[in-house]
Amino acid sequence: MATVHQWTGLEAKALRLALRLSVRAFADHLGVGVRTVSKWEKLLAGTEPRPDTQAILDTALARADAAVHLRFETFLSEAGRTAGPGGGRRVTSSGPLAWEYETWTDDLDRAVVALARQDFTFAESLIGRWTTRFKPVSLDDKGLYLFARSTALLGDLQRDQGAVIGPLSAQHSYSAARSLFTQLDIPRRVAQLDLSLAVVTEMSGKLEIAAHQYENLAVDDRLSRRDRARARLWVGTALSKDGQHNYATRVMTAATREFEDLSEPEDWSVAHQKIALAHRGAGDLASALHFISVARRTASTDAPMQRVRLETAHGHVLLTDPATRDDGLHVLDEAARLAGQFGLSHQLASIENIKAMSEGPTGPRRR
Repeated sequence: MATVHQWTGLEAKALRLALRLSVRAFADHLGVGVRTVSKWEKLLAGTEPRPDTQAILDTALARADAAVHLRFETFLSEAGRTAGPGGGRRVTSSGPLAWEYETWTDDLDRAVVALARQDFTFAESLIGRWTTRFKPVSLDDKGLYLFARSTALLGDLQRDQGAVIGPLSAQHSYSAARSLFTQLDIPRRVAQLDLSLAVVTEMSGKLEIAAHQYENLAVDDRLSRRDRARARLWVGTALSKDGQHNYATRVMTAATREFEDLSEPEDWSVAHQKIALAHRGAGDLASALHFISVARRTASTDAPMQRVRLETAHGHVLLTDPATRDDGLHVLDEAARLAGQFGLSHQLASIENIKAMSEGPTGPRRR
């Protein structure tokens, strides 16, 4: 149920509307003059009832049933959103109202689905409607948890769009979310943000640092077994990108066994994709073709991001052999088209880099 710490005319009007009373009937209900109620409704947040009247309003709200409370919270929230210039939203309870917590949680669940589909515009609108409405200092622990989760999801969105470093980037959002979860003393969430920040480090090209961060997280008891296995897999990807293909393959194979034990088919398939690239880097094209074939056959998601990553890896492997070079270029072109369609700028840049490297310093190879 809603409570009001300090009544103004704005909250008083919201209560009258929730009770579905006229100005005169509301005045009679409270035992105050009609002119007093009219003054509240004219000045709204610009006037505060006297202390004795504050207590009367408290009692009237406390005695109201659940339907009245719901209407009161709804009217008050709407009034906060439509306040005049400079008015802003007046938070009259401790953080969000009761129904807003549930709606906020639902919106974040919807944002997760939108991000999986790379529907960035919709996901950003779902996240932004809460992070722009509240400030962390005004929130209790439940609200702060939701704000931290929102900020972490914003980091995921920025990372997928290729905004890796800078003031409006995944690195900035992840660091902010990590600070909030540290304040809330939730070690598992803090460690998950450490893992996300390690991904940002890898995407920034700091491969040796990223590998070291992944190594520490792969044995971090704050993380779930699956997250530790993912950290181990990403140790391998960072090592492979740094040219240490043989050791990277061994590390990633161990992660693959872990995913199999955990019955995580999507992670298992992704691991085979990354092992294929490590074998390609080591010059073992037959093994690379085998592992990318397994990854493509067992992929368990149609998410655009994963489709682009998988086909980019496939194209990269095909491009290695002159006999399949044309096929590789075709696959990469299709992956680039899909990346452009969904605004995956980091993936698009990676594809263009692969194609440029395949041409060599003397221009395209003869087809």
